[in-house]
Amino acid sequence: MTTGTAITGSGVWHPEHVLENDELCVAFNTFVERDNARNAEAIAAGTKQPLKASSPEFIVKASGIQRRYIYDKTGVLDPERMCPNIADRTDDQIAVQAELGVHAVQRALAAAGRTGEDVDLVVCGASMLQRQYPAMAIEIQGAIGARGMGLDLTAGCASVTAALMFACNAVQTGMSTCAVVVAPELMSAHNNWRERDGHFIFGDASVALVIEPVERARAGAWEVRSIRAQSKWSTNIRNNFGFLNRCDPSTQLAADKLFYQAGRRVYKDVVPAASVFITEHLAAHQLRADQISRYWLHQANQNMNDLIAERILGRAATREEAPAILAEYGNTASAGAPIAFSLHSDDLPTGSYGVMSAFGAGYSFGSLLLQRM
Repeated sequence: MTTGTAITGSGVWHPEHVLENDELCVAFNTFVERDNARNAEAIAAGTKQPLKASSPEFIVKASGIQRRYIYDKTGVLDPERMCPNIADRTDDQIAVQAELGVHAVQRALAAAGRTGEDVDLVVCGASMLQRQYPAMAIEIQGAIGARGMGLDLTAGCASVTAALMFACNAVQTGMSTCAVVVAPELMSAHNNWRERDGHFIFGDASVALVIEPVERARAGAWEVRSIRAQSKWSTNIRNNFGFLNRCDPSTQLAADKLFYQAGRRVYKDVVPAASVFITEHLAAHQLRADQISRYWLHQANQNMNDLIAERILGRAATREEAPAILAEYGNTASAGAPIAFSLHSDDLPTGSYGVMSAFGAGYSFGSLLLQRM
């Protein structure tokens, strides 16, 4: 029971700007007041529903999120704009998303004791990509001075686990000797900050992991014992932005070109599906849930994570068993589970088992069974 590969280093990076719930709600509620005033006649006639205000208490109860890091908050806090201010860059400048990725990769390589020249594969796994081509991974590859190849991979919030599966397979087959998986999630740019049920969800962050053959790993690395992935078609989490949008000017800037979801449906679907998915992964290797020291789950919603962990364990999980980063980072899409791993794994002793699992749009699921070396 091994892939012959190991996570030998990881690194996390986030922007310096912190967006608190209270300041976010001030901006959002100002937007709501102005929009309701602009549509007062339609609201009075019953042809339009008034927008509802938000509150920090509502956000925490709904998600567990208290703040998030964000690339730019000036535009988000402008009630007339409600969108981050991120200037275009020329083709000879590094892309914003690639820059986020480079920051995390540099930290991961330092943790692994490697340099960019050691890397011969870069896989960028992210829920949304700044552009279609050239691949963001190739730009990151060039920026760090890596060899080999780079490619992008997207599977919603399970993008990192899918990218890790590809990287581990490449190392296992000898196609790569030192691979980097990176998730630069610039979530603020495709969040709908004007939508009450989603205006508080996302934060920006980047995380990277170094994958090498297990025989090259140092003490303290995490052997990848097993990987499992699954997908099932659903439209309950969606973002319709793409190159065909320009072909229909009437819907080019519609709200569905940003993140949207049927939140209650997602909760109802994903909680049992993720619980069964992880439980079956453990059972395939004759492991009980209580033999796993730590569960690094996808950081989408604290209530969801708590219930998934409870279903797996048959009881409420402690924060040591299922660490959370939501209160500080918000939902960072595919970066969430590996950020939780990066920040909450060093304290475990040799021989400890851990599970890193993510689930998202698709639906897509990914799970890695890890053991401390």
